[in-house]
Amino acid sequence: MARLELRYSPIIPTIASFLLAALWGLSVFAGWGLQAFCADGESVSTCSQRLDSVSTVSGLFAALAACCTAAAWLLPWSRHDERTFGRLMGAGVISWIVAEGVLFLGGLLVG
Repeated sequence: MARLELRYSPIIPTIASFLLAALWGLSVFAGWGLQAFCADGESVSTCSQRLDSVSTVSGLFAALAACCTAAAWLLPWSRHDERTFGRLMGAGVISWIVAEGVLFLGGLLVG
């Protein structure tokens, strides 16, 4: 039985990781989260404080994602083994998605 191997460029998950990192960074540090979740309703300072706590929890997943992405590219054993590289990049992209999800769902709850 022939084994089907799917080959992809390592740049695809890297670009996905950088785009998700940019979205997360702009949401947390550039005020996109405040604009989206605290624009109307109660006082902005109260909502901002609660959104900061959500951003902190989301930041744990973002830090994990950044570490996985950096490890995939910087560790020699990862760069030389496609399987390890793919696993680290996959874990990084999934961690970015979780970080975005926590930020979004938490923003909906605090807003």
